[in-house]
Amino acid sequence: MAKTSGGSSSPGSRGRGEIAGIPTRVIAIGVIVILAIWFLFANLDKVKIQFWVFTVTAPLWIALLATLVAGGALGWLAKGRRGK
Repeated sequence: MAKTSGGSSSPGSRGRGEIAGIPTRVIAIGVIVILAIWFLFANLDKVKIQFWVFTVTAPLWIALLATLVAGGALGWLAKGRRGK
């Protein structure tokens, strides 16, 4: 008898890595996004950001958002290289 890779075929059963039919990866990403937004809006003060040559005054949430976006981009690029 051949094995099927889908697991149980009954309509009410959940696959591995799912909660209420939603993949756990999607839930984890959603939780991280919500926590990041909450953290950004909890830090609305203005700060001085010093680069090598110049200094900028901006809301802290913008600096945090820029760091979050840069980290996400680097993670995405690193993931692409790892697969090759």
